[in-house]
This record gives sequence, structure tokens and C-alpha cells, in this order.
Amino acid sequence: METESLDPLSAAFAALADPTRRAILERLARGEAPVGDLAAPFPITPQAVSRHIKVLEKSGLISRRTDKQRRIIRLNPQALKRTSDWVNRYRAFWEGQLDSLGAFLETQNKEASDGEPR
Repeated sequence: METESLDPLSAAFAALADPTRRAILERLARGEAPVGDLAAPFPITPQAVSRHIKVLEKSGLISRRTDKQRRIIRLNPQALKRTSDWVNRYRAFWEGQLDSLGAFLETQNKEASDGEPR
């Protein structure tokens, strides 16, 4: 997957589409970790984990630093916030729509129980 040509939000969602990458992010939510520690729980090759990390890094969701011989990975909270903010705008929209539907159904139910025509 090429995330380089995508806008930052699209790159983040493309990276989040993979369950292995989401699991890596979940682990990093507990704190930064070396690449080897991130790769340990997965039944895939270390090279495959490195490719997942590269996608996450290109999307901006994580960053890496070198500490002597180890590559340390950490979450990028700004990119996660940007993604969360986008989702939350639509969450507010749908909650409003569902509240309106709930009120409509409640009115319909009340009218039906009062014996009034719909």
C-alpha cells in the first residue's frame, strides 16, 4: 500500500485498515517500544512487521528514534487526534440523527397507544 501519495487523513485510515497495524498501535498506547518487542507477539516474519511499521510511520501515526543499536517506536498523538477529530464530527452528526429518529418513534408509539390515527 502506498501511503506517500495520500493526504494525511487518508494515509492514517489506510494504515488503520490492517488489524496487525492496529495491534501495534494498541501496544504503543502503553508506551514506546523497540521494534523487536513489537514484532514478538505476531506470527509473521520480522520483515513483515517492519513493513507494517513503515506504513504506520509514513502515515504519520508513529515515529521512530534510534537508541544505540535499537529502533524505538512511539505513537504520534497529533496524527491520532486528527483522525479522532474527523470521526467525532460524524459521530455527533449520527447521534443527532439517532436522537431525532428516537423522538419520532416515541411520538409514533404514543399516538398508537392513545388510539389516534398516524
